[in-house]
Amino acid sequence: MRQNPYEILGVKQDASQKDIQSAFRKLAKKYHPDLNPGDNKAEEVFKEISAANEILGDEEKRARFDRGEIDINGVERAPFQQHREYAGTNGGDAFFDEGGFSQFGGFEDIFESFMSRRGGQANSQFGGGQFRSKGADVHYTMEVPFLDAINGTTAPVSLGTGSSLDVKIPAGTRDGQVLRLRGKGGKGAAKGQDGDALIEIKIKPHPFFKRDGDDIRVDIPITIREAVLGGKIKVPTPGGYLNVTLKPNTNTGTTLRLKGKGAPKTGGGYGDLLATVKIVLSEKPDPDLAALMENWAEKPNEDPRKHLNL
Repeated sequence: MRQNPYEILGVKQDASQKDIQSAFRKLAKKYHPDLNPGDNKAEEVFKEISAANEILGDEEKRARFDRGEIDINGVERAPFQQHREYAGTNGGDAFFDEGGFSQFGGFEDIFESFMSRRGGQANSQFGGGQFRSKGADVHYTMEVPFLDAINGTTAPVSLGTGSSLDVKIPAGTRDGQVLRLRGKGGKGAAKGQDGDALIEIKIKPHPFFKRDGDDIRVDIPITIREAVLGGKIKVPTPGGYLNVTLKPNTNTGTTLRLKGKGAPKTGGGYGDLLATVKIVLSEKPDPDLAALMENWAEKPNEDPRKHLNL
């Protein structure tokens, strides 16, 4: 496994958190096991990018990695620099001099660093005469209805063991977002820490709502009478219907902005609902409307398509 998370995600060391998140999502969609069934190489790459994102996606862990305090697996690095300084003053025999182990944290730290540098299992430790290993992370995909993702909910996800687990879906969850359930993955060996469950959210399309960043768009059909005379119309929002006043002489394509009725924002607050009106005729021909239009006297030089002239 490669040890440089920046190289794995294909970003520079000074990349912003937003760039890191974008790079991870792009790679996760490409190499996700569910999209590459039976492809062991894709599965290994997915494990790599997940481990890289675990470090770089967390600002505190990222800072510790950049300072050399932890490796890509989050394992504390043993103080090898202290060992080199000690060895330099003792003819290079520090490992065997009396009291040598106490100079750099004991045999446990040496073994832990040795295992991590050889590409051993993540978070492996040696202590109490046993080799402790963290359990493997497991990956699942969960489909969530559009409104549940916007408003938040709790839904069960089926695990590979045949059991299920209730998962809290935060309000404003986006398509492709990965939720981490700590300790719900594979069992750790010899009392090692259990792995995590990584749940990728797939949001089901809605019949008429569409998400646009933090805003939500919807098309609102209106009658000719409503377009000409205006009046109150019912507009659906993720939280229910609202009565909205339509101005007289409203054209198709007019967009009504309902402040704060969109999706929850990451930093707090809400986006807007953008309702675009469309004039529609009745499904069946209306003789009265047809008679009215036949007797309608159009004003001279009135051409709604004049802007389309070549």
